Amino acid sequence: TKMKEERCLQAALLCLGVLCCSQGLERPGRARASLHGHRERGKEGQVLHRSKRGWVWNQFFVIEEYTGPDPVLVGRLHSDIDSGDGNIKYILSGEGAGIIFVIDDKSGNIHATKTLDREERAQYTLTAQAVDRNTNRPLEPPSEFIVKVQDINDNPPEFLHENYHANVPERSNVGTSVIQVTASDADDPTYGNSAKLVYSILEGQPYFSVEAQTGIIRTALPNMDREAKEEYHVVIQAKDMGGHMGGLSGTTKVTITLTDVNDNPPKFPQSVYQMSVSEAAVPGEEVGRVKAKDPDIGENGLVAYSIIDGDGMDMFEITTDYETQEGVVKLKKTLDYETKKSYSLKVEAANVHIDPKFISNGPFKDTVTVKIAVEDADEPPVFLKPSYVFEVQENAASGTVVGKVHAKDPDAANSAIRYSIDRHTDLERYFVINAEDGNIKTIKTLDREEMAWHNISVFAVEVHKQHQEAKVPVAIKVVDVNDNAPKFAAAYEAFVCENARSNQQFITISADDKDDSANGPRFIFSLPPEIIHNPNFTLRDNRDNTASVLVRREGFSRQKQDLYLLPIVISDGGVPPLSSTNTLSIRVCGCDGSGSLLSCNAEAYVLNAGLSTGALIAILACIVILLVIVVLFVTLKRQKKEPLIVFEEEDVRENIITYDDEGGGEEDTEAFDIATLQNPDGINGFIPRKDIKPEYQYLPRPGLRPAPNSVDVDDFINTRIQEADNDPTAPPYDSIQIYGYEGRGSVAGSLSSLESATTDSDLDYDYLQNWGPRFKKLADLYGSKDTFDDDS
Repeated sequence: TKMKEERCLQAALLCLGVLCCSQGLERPGRARASLHGHRERGKEGQVLHRSKRGWVWNQFFVIEEYTGPDPVLVGRLHSDIDSGDGNIKYILSGEGAGIIFVIDDKSGNIHATKTLDREERAQYTLTAQAVDRNTNRPLEPPSEFIVKVQDINDNPPEFLHENYHANVPERSNVGTSVIQVTASDADDPTYGNSAKLVYSILEGQPYFSVEAQTGIIRTALPNMDREAKEEYHVVIQAKDMGGHMGGLSGTTKVTITLTDVNDNPPKFPQSVYQMSVSEAAVPGEEVGRVKAKDPDIGENGLVAYSIIDGDGMDMFEITTDYETQEGVVKLKKTLDYETKKSYSLKVEAANVHIDPKFISNGPFKDTVTVKIAVEDADEPPVFLKPSYVFEVQENAASGTVVGKVHAKDPDAANSAIRYSIDRHTDLERYFVINAEDGNIKTIKTLDREEMAWHNISVFAVEVHKQHQEAKVPVAIKVVDVNDNAPKFAAAYEAFVCENARSNQQFITISADDKDDSANGPRFIFSLPPEIIHNPNFTLRDNRDNTASVLVRREGFSRQKQDLYLLPIVISDGGVPPLSSTNTLSIRVCGCDGSGSLLSCNAEAYVLNAGLSTGALIAILACIVILLVIVVLFVTLKRQKKEPLIVFEEEDVRENIITYDDEGGGEEDTEAFDIATLQNPDGINGFIPRKDIKPEYQYLPRPGLRPAPNSVDVDDFINTRIQEADNDPTAPPYDSIQIYGYEGRGSVAGSLSSLESATTDSDLDYDYLQNWGPRFKKLADLYGSKDTFDDDS
């Protein structure tokens, strides 16, 4: 109904405008153009001259969108010299002349023949001229005039966008600007109110409002809460004609989203959390999770968790899982059910980012109590010590107690424990353990010098739960006992010169003891009591674990005695001390005047003067060189024998040779060269087979070899066959030779069986008839002639 009223009103206004324009066109001086004549005739035919007048008219108007039955009269052109006799012709030219605008050349009336649209074109520039109808001579100078298209309200307002999206923080104050929407109207803003727009809100009250003149949307309610409603749909209307009745309107939709602010503190949904963890849990293992709910989103909803109080602060810790916004309670230290069975924690959840504007809504944190129960776990036995160290003397009797280990069951059941030794750590079985009380004893005599430490492992297993076991290392030190006497530190070889002086030192000796340092040095060196007055040598203890041997007299002779044996007694520092007698060999040698050693061989004085020691050495060297030469010669002679198998590519006699050239026999001289079938090595002489060791060399008969340049393949093949048959060094298993020379005209004929059926054969194949239907084809091919006739 409203639309109909608007249309009726527009039609009325249009008719009114047309009527006014028509009347205005008839009024002189407003819509009529006048052309003044050049001359006026006075009385009695006197010609009076007066000044020219140009076109005189006001601006023409035509209303747009006129849809009447007759063309619209735009205006009338008239010249003052027009006497109405029809001699003046009016001509119209310019924009739209003859198409949109037509003129009556007699009366000068201008009509619009088409409906005009001001939004398409607002004005037209035309040129009018009056000419003599007969001569077309211009009677008035041409002049331009403008026809303006008068606007009507035929265009509704249109918004720049069909849909708008805007954001505004929640809790914003009333009047906070959200967004500005803008509409445009194609009608003429300078004429009437057709383009005067007024904005109003159709949907979205009472949350938002819009400024009527600017289109700015503002908040209309305080404390709008995003958590209650996040998105609003607002419809804004723009209406022309200043918003009055009859104006046209357009609408747009605006989606307004409330953005989040941190106006909500985190809150635990419950006051107490119950959790449990096994005492067997390892540090770092997750115990449980708590979560404080914060309806805010993004960084406003981030929550950090911490433990602020409780008896479990040292045993547990809490971290924040920012993906799920949960507090993860984790084990920090190992638990013991038998020591403490439950813990309590006070956990706080606080916002990470706080908005000072809403600090009055705080505090932005919350606390909760977390109770953690420790569950009893079936734990393995626990030794009282992490490791054990025992001592036992070497050479102790079998069954000597080394020490005792002890383990207990940490569970409340306190099961009995059984002990055993890991035999992988005691392969020689030196020790045994009492399964009930953990006493470790020896079962073999221990030797510190063989092994000073024994590292074994002891198992403790619960009696009723064999899978629960513990293992502890046990180190057993073998305590040293002075059971090894000292000995020479090395195999000493002493030399004394024949011309040695009295009290001359010629060697220093030291000792070594396998026992520990407490039972070893300091060493005491001495001569046995029975030779303490030895006339040849004497001993001096240097008191630094060494001793010096000295010459007691002068003058030694190799001819009389070239070797002396000197016993020396060495005692250690053990309790009780041990000693041993070691013999020092002293050889008498010849020396020069400076004491340098020359020779220690006593037989050198017995030999003839003609042969010196150097001569004897030279003779021995020559003999050794001759022996080496002989050995090398024999070795080379043996290596000259050729190997049993020779892998030479040229020697192909012992390979499988296939002559598979399909040619024209002896008549084909271009198929191949017969010389390529002949072994080049065999021309110069026969070479025996090398794949076995022949008992004797075989020499072929010269008369059997064909001439080198012979092309007679038959002779060549026969010769090879005879050589192979008569060669005792050629076993049959590796001398396969295939002679597949095929061709027509050959004296040897063909070796193929392809044409066997066409040749007379001495073989009888009649027995194939009795082999059944599967061999019928063979019987037909190779049977007797009568068979063929029967089949045919």
